[in-house]
Order: sequence, then structure tokens, then C-alpha cells
Amino acid sequence: MKSVVIHAEGSVRVEERPVPQIQAADDVLVRVVCSGLCGSDIPRIFAKGAHYYPITLGHEFSGYVEACGTGVDDLTAGNAVACVPLLPCFSCPECNKGYYSLCKQYQFVGSRSEGGNAEYIVVNRANLFRLPSEMSIEDGAFIEPITVGLHAFHLASGCEGKNVIVVGAGTIGLLAMQCALALGAKSVTAIDINDDKLALAKTLGASCVFNSKAMSAEEISAHLNDYRFEQLVLETAGAPQTVSLAIDIAGPRAKVALVGTLHHDLNLSAATFGKILRKELTIFGSWMNYSAPWPGEEWETAARLLSEKKLKLEPLIAHVGNSESFAQAVQALNGSPMQGKIMLRLA
Repeated sequence: MKSVVIHAEGSVRVEERPVPQIQAADDVLVRVVCSGLCGSDIPRIFAKGAHYYPITLGHEFSGYVEACGTGVDDLTAGNAVACVPLLPCFSCPECNKGYYSLCKQYQFVGSRSEGGNAEYIVVNRANLFRLPSEMSIEDGAFIEPITVGLHAFHLASGCEGKNVIVVGAGTIGLLAMQCALALGAKSVTAIDINDDKLALAKTLGASCVFNSKAMSAEEISAHLNDYRFEQLVLETAGAPQTVSLAIDIAGPRAKVALVGTLHHDLNLSAATFGKILRKELTIFGSWMNYSAPWPGEEWETAARLLSEKKLKLEPLIAHVGNSESFAQAVQALNGSPMQGKIMLRLA
């Protein structure tokens, strides 16, 4: 089978690999149809951030069940599935509480084990979410990134009737923004430094968009005056300046969800820290995308929204190609962030 393999020197190659075989009773062999590159994959490729090399990445994929181990009785060949990449231990104190995202004894598809950027993959039954029959198989590759924002909403007790502000209009931010609109948010605001991303956010339904490179936090806050109460702010960009911005623009008693992963130290000014106190902000971290019962309501909600055609995915995609085309598009990044989703589409 063809597999897109990453080597330690940042080389992305299409190689022939043996089709993996079922080894355990709870294994499932999946024929991959579609797989997406995640922003977290970029340092694994170009900054020696993978657990081992050579490795096949890919934790955002969908496909069809090809065969099941003897212990799997709720899936059959031909079922459409999406990858649930985390495999928690299911036995630690965190797992017993249903805090699966916080398990410290976990495995992860496409990071700590081989991923879905290949024609076939064998995974544990717990790593698969069965897709509704009315849903496109290609859309299934977007379920995992969709659930990232939905997990933040889950931790915030929902977004219905709230003024949602998304700081960072990348793939995760734009998906979260669309979910908020579909789930009954009162308003949705997108903030970024890229005018093209903000224009896209506007076409996808954003109530307001602001360029934080062209406007100060004070100016943005003034424009948001009519939406200053019942705010839920999602920081999805993962940069020190956007974390500070999220706090600076948040309204009274707003909830601020930190979703993006920082790669540089965060130093808050005394004035920004003072706003946390004086505005009585609730700041919380949102890690991954799982809850009880496994894998969580986030996954059910994502599948429902996709089945109901409430989310527009095509405008978020920059490239779709076969193994060779996908490998070339990934290699061309050379460590830079994606400007749209890069997708692998297998025949």
C-alpha cells in the first residue's frame, strides 16, 4: 500500500508499505478514504517533534471498515468511520471520572503510533467513531478538528445565547465559529491579523470581524460594547499576544477558553493581569476533545452538524490530492503554517 512517510530530516516521501494486519481481538482494519494535515503535524515533520522516525502521520481521517478482530461485534465491513485518535487507559483516576483528555497513560494515533496518511490502517475499536449514513465520508475527516472547539463549548456549559468571540481565524477557529452559530450563539465575532481569513469568516456568518494588527484592543472592545455581556472568548491562535488580547477584550465576567497551544513563553503585563481580577474573568484551559461517555458529546454533535449540512468545509480547504500531490503540498510548507487545510484523498 502507499503511505506518506515522514523522515527525521523533514523529508516527506510516498513509500510502499505492507498492509497492516489485525493482531488483537479489538483491532479494526480501515481502508482510508480521506485524511487531513493538522497544524500539530507541522513540528512533527519539520522540527523533529515526532516520537519516532520514520513515521506515517495522520489523526484526522475517515474511511471504511475492511475487517474486524474477533472481539468487535458492533462494526462490520463497509461501515463508514472516523478516527478518534486518543486511546486513553480507561482505568486511571482521570479516566474513571470521564476526564479522558487528561489521561497520562494514553496512546495516540498518528503520533505515538502509525497514522492514517496511508491506504490502510489498523486501530483499536475505541479509536473509531461510526459515521451516520447520511453523512459524506470525506466530511468525516473533519470531525476531529471540529470537536476541538466543541470541547471548549462543553467545558463552558454551551454557547447558546452567548456572544462568542474567536481569536484566531484558522481552521480550528473558523470551525468553532460555525459551530457556535449553528448551536444558537447570540453573536459570533472573529479576530485575526489576516484580512483574507477575516473576509472568509464574514462570508461564513461572523457578526463582526476585526484585524488586531490594524486595531488596538481598546478599539476592538469599544466596537464590541453592544456584545460585552454573556461573552465566551475562544483563543485558538496559540500565541502570547493573542492570549493577552483575549483577556484585554473580554467583557465583564466573560469566560475565556484557552484552546491554542503556546510555543513561546507567556508574560502578562500587570495591566492585563489586573483585568482578570477587575472584570472577574473565568479563564480555563481546553485540552483535546473528549468527554464521557466515550468519546463524548462533542463527537455526536459534530456528526449531527455535518449530517444537517450546518457547516461549510470546502472554503477551509487549500489543497486536495493523492499521495504524491499531498506529499508535495506538505513538503512545500517547509515548516510554515498552513493557509488552508491540506487534504489527502485516496481512491
